[in-house]
Amino acid sequence: MESKHIGIVACSAEGAALCYRTICMEGAAVMGRHAHPEISMHTHPLSEYMVFIESYDWDGVARLMIDSAKKVASLGAQFAICPDNTIHQSFDQVIAESPIPWLHIAEEVAKQAKKESYKKIAVLGTKFLMEGPVYPQKLQAQNLEHCIPDQDERNRINQIIFDELVYGKFTDEARTYFYSVIERLKNEGCDAVALSCTEIPLLVRPQESPLPTLDSTRLLARAALRKAVG
Repeated sequence: MESKHIGIVACSAEGAALCYRTICMEGAAVMGRHAHPEISMHTHPLSEYMVFIESYDWDGVARLMIDSAKKVASLGAQFAICPDNTIHQSFDQVIAESPIPWLHIAEEVAKQAKKESYKKIAVLGTKFLMEGPVYPQKLQAQNLEHCIPDQDERNRINQIIFDELVYGKFTDEARTYFYSVIERLKNEGCDAVALSCTEIPLLVRPQESPLPTLDSTRLLARAALRKAVG
């Protein structure tokens, strides 16, 4: 089966690896035994991204993303995805200068939430993501409400992400904390939770979560697979 070449513009390792593995593992069900689309991935070190993210320099983030897009395009990628929610704050600038088209991670989550008839989505991610415009815009476009954790919760979640999850550390303590936040947001009327940091799906287990989960990493990977095979 012919398919399009996927370019992955990576940022943090664990989320990018999960996205890559999902495309490869689930490709066989669509394309045949051991098959998946051709994939090229490029990533600048997370440290380079963090310099810009922590100073809210989204132009700087965009420059890194565009550079990666050009590199995967030079290898033959026909469209790009980014398995990192936070840096989608630079998305509009990136697509304006990118040599290839992109899928948008939050748009895929919002479409799935709409498809499953959810009404109010709890959004978990880095503090930059939770406090930023990426998810509000895409959820509102689907006529969906959203809610984020309170300030203390956002700080703690952010600390867990950057001190633990991006290093592949997934503890029961962190898992229990996430479940407590999800439970509180459920009590505020949320009927699903968007796992909007691409490492969170490696921590939060759907069968244990107080709310149904919207796995941003795998939803993006599956959207890329669908686009690649047409």
